[in-house]
Amino acid sequence: MVNPPLDHHAPTARKPLLSTSFTLADLNRVRHEVEAVSRRCGLDHDEIENWVIAVNELMINVVRHGGGRGDLRLLLARRLTCEVSDQGRGFNTARYVPPTQRPPLSDTGGMGLWVVGQMADYLLVDSGPAGTTIRIAARARGTLG
Repeated sequence: MVNPPLDHHAPTARKPLLSTSFTLADLNRVRHEVEAVSRRCGLDHDEIENWVIAVNELMINVVRHGGGRGDLRLLLARRLTCEVSDQGRGFNTARYVPPTQRPPLSDTGGMGLWVVGQMADYLLVDSGPAGTTIRIAARARGTLG
């Protein structure tokens, strides 16, 4: 996985392919919606599987560490991107990004962003006291769209 500089902005589309809020109760619904959009964008079976795992990990992090409620947007501009945000307390990104080595498992988790990093083309994290926004791009063999 290549980690662009934090000031790099993911490509954006004019209108999201999917824009939704979620809580723990919504995870299954949102995973299915992400899968359906990914299929329409031309990802193959393995790419979709990895993509849905990555997006799911981001949503689980929001539920566990970001206040329990988040927002998700899928965008397409040359590549499928996902942006997940919460309004939690934020975290020290230096401990988790870039996730180059598998971190040790702890009682509070700690492997979610590492898993995302293995499944996505890039991982951008902006976190502070007003919340966290994470952007990832699908790992696809060709250019989408």
